[in-house]
Amino acid sequence: MGVLPWTCRCGLNPSPSKNRGAPGRPPPPTPRGRRSKYTGQSVRTMPMRVITVGKKRSQGTQLLVEEYKEKLGHYCAVEDTLIKSNPKLTSDVKVQIEAEDASMMQQLKAEDFVVVLDENGKDVMSEQIADLIGDAGSTGSSRLTFCIGGPYGLGVQVRERADATIRLSSLVLNHQVALIVLMEQLYRAWTIIKGQKYHH
Repeated sequence: MGVLPWTCRCGLNPSPSKNRGAPGRPPPPTPRGRRSKYTGQSVRTMPMRVITVGKKRSQGTQLLVEEYKEKLGHYCAVEDTLIKSNPKLTSDVKVQIEAEDASMMQQLKAEDFVVVLDENGKDVMSEQIADLIGDAGSTGSSRLTFCIGGPYGLGVQVRERADATIRLSSLVLNHQVALIVLMEQLYRAWTIIKGQKYHH
């Protein structure tokens, strides 16, 4: 499956413009005015899966994940898979990455639309995640799968398998924080698509 040719270079938290507020310049868009090209349109509902690599999650993290899974469940089926980091218990970083890479590849199916979260990926705003969900639904894929790597990132096989590569922040996020941010953004994206009010 080829990489989806959509582009978005907007940062999640754009830096303020020096000219913001200058006469003749329109004010920046507010969150209430956010729209996707799919807002108000019928989007094919695809089951989602989020695969992360890491150790056992904290109770707080898991509670938040379950909360967003419940919210997302109003829009699509959601599966959350945790792959154990460093399955070979090696001190060799390269071997660890390759082992985690192989474990994640075993979880992916040929018909999955795979989105990789990577520090070198495209910066996205919530609207672009909504666009991505809608675009993926038109590819003929049967499932939308997001991959979050372990402490040393994702391996070569998963990177090459990706249909899209994004990053949620210019900051380096640990996998538990990245997971929470992703789940929240997926829920927010669906509210944008449906034109619904975001409920905290």
